[in-house]
Amino acid sequence: MSPVLADLIRAGLWLALATGLGWLLDHAVGALIAVLIVTVYLVSRHLWHLTQLIRWAKQPVGTETPSAVGTWSEAYAALRRRAQLGAEQREELGKLLDRFRQAAEVMPDGVVILDGHRNIEWMNAHAELALNLNSTRDLGTPITYLLREPEFLDYLGQSYPSGSLILRSARRLGQTLQIQLAPFAAGRSLLLVRDVTQIQKLETMRRDFVANVSHELRTPLTVVAGFLETAADGLADLPSDQIHQFLDMAGDQAKRMQRLIEDLLTLATLETDAPPQEESIDMHKLLAEVRDEAIALSGGRHTIELVDTGPAALRGSYKELRSALGNLASNAVRYTQSGGSITLSWGGKADGAAFAVADTGIGIDAQHLPRLTERFYRVDRGRSRETGGTGLGLAIVKHVLERHQARLEISSEPGRGSTFVAVFPERRVQTVS
Repeated sequence: MSPVLADLIRAGLWLALATGLGWLLDHAVGALIAVLIVTVYLVSRHLWHLTQLIRWAKQPVGTETPSAVGTWSEAYAALRRRAQLGAEQREELGKLLDRFRQAAEVMPDGVVILDGHRNIEWMNAHAELALNLNSTRDLGTPITYLLREPEFLDYLGQSYPSGSLILRSARRLGQTLQIQLAPFAAGRSLLLVRDVTQIQKLETMRRDFVANVSHELRTPLTVVAGFLETAADGLADLPSDQIHQFLDMAGDQAKRMQRLIEDLLTLATLETDAPPQEESIDMHKLLAEVRDEAIALSGGRHTIELVDTGPAALRGSYKELRSALGNLASNAVRYTQSGGSITLSWGGKADGAAFAVADTGIGIDAQHLPRLTERFYRVDRGRSRETGGTGLGLAIVKHVLERHQARLEISSEPGRGSTFVAVFPERRVQTVS
C-alpha cells in the first residue's frame, strides 16, 4: 500500500472516529467540532513537516533529511535519494575537473579558462609563466586588464576568432607567443598559449643561413662566370699570362666554394645524433700535424711555436678533433699580421686538459665574442674573405667540442691579439703506460 493511500485511510478513520464521538456527545454540533479539530490537527501536521522541509532546504548540501511517517516519509526518502544522486554527480564532476586540471598542468602549452566576460577562472602553470600572471592574484580579473597589447585586444574582440595570433609580448621583451581562443560551453572560452620564441629564433636562423649560403656561393660563382665570359669573348686576343691569371683567380674561387661545401657537409655530419667514432688519440702526433699545417699556411710570415706538456692521449674522434684544433690554429694564422707570433700549447689541468692558441693578431672587440661561433658571423666581412675563411670554422669547433663534452673559452683585446682555449673534461684524458 502506498504512503499516500495509507494517509488518506488514516485521515478518513480520524474523521469517522471524530464524527462518531461528536454524535454520541452532542449530535451534529459535536460532530462538526470534532471534524474541525481533526482537520486542524491534520493541516497543522502537514504545515509542521513543510516547515521542516524549508529549514532542511536552507541547510548546507549533504545535511540529513528530517524523519517522518506516511506521505512525508516517502517525500523525504525521494529527496534523500535525489540529494545522494546529486552528491554522486558532483563528486564525479569534481573528479573529472581534477583530471582535466591535472592533464592541463602537464600540457606543454599554457591553458586559461575565461568566463563570458573574459574574466580569468583558472590557468595552469605554463600560462602563468608565459603570460607573466599570478594564479592567486589574477583569478577573477578580466584578462584584457592584464594583457593590453592592441593586437591581442583586437583578437579577443572578434565574435568568432579564426586561426591563431602571433604576439610579441610587451611584458617580457624578446618573447613571442602563439595564442588561440576556443569557445566552449556556457559562454566560456579556452585560451591556449604557446611560447614559440625558440621556434621563431630557429626560423630566423634558418632564413639567415640560407641567405648567407646563397651569398657566399654567389660571389665566387659570379667571379668564375665573369672570367669565363671574358675568356670566351676574347680568348684569341688575350695574352697568355693574362689568361693564366684569370684561370688562377677562377681556380681560387672554385677552391673557396669547395671549402665552403666541405664545411657545410662537416657541420651537417656533426649535427646528427650519431655519436663520434672514438679512439685513443696520440696527442703528440695530432699536435705536430696541427703545427705543421699552420706553418705551411703561414708561409714563413709568422713565428709559430708548439708547447706540448699535456697528457699523451685523449679519448675521442681523431678526425673531428683534428678538424677543430686545426681550425683554431689556421684562424690564428689568417688574422695575425706578418711578423706576429702564434703559440700552440697543450697542457694538463686539475679538471682535465686544454689546448690553447694564442696570437698577437688584430684582436676582437668584446661585443663580438658571444657570437663568434654562429654560422657565417664575421667581425669584418671583407677581411674574412681576403683571408679565405668560410665563416663556418668556429661553428665546427663548437660542435666538435660539444660532442666531446668540452668547451671553448675566448679572450681577446683589439690590437693585442686573441686566445682560444679548448677545455676537455678529465674523463677524456688517458694515461699511456
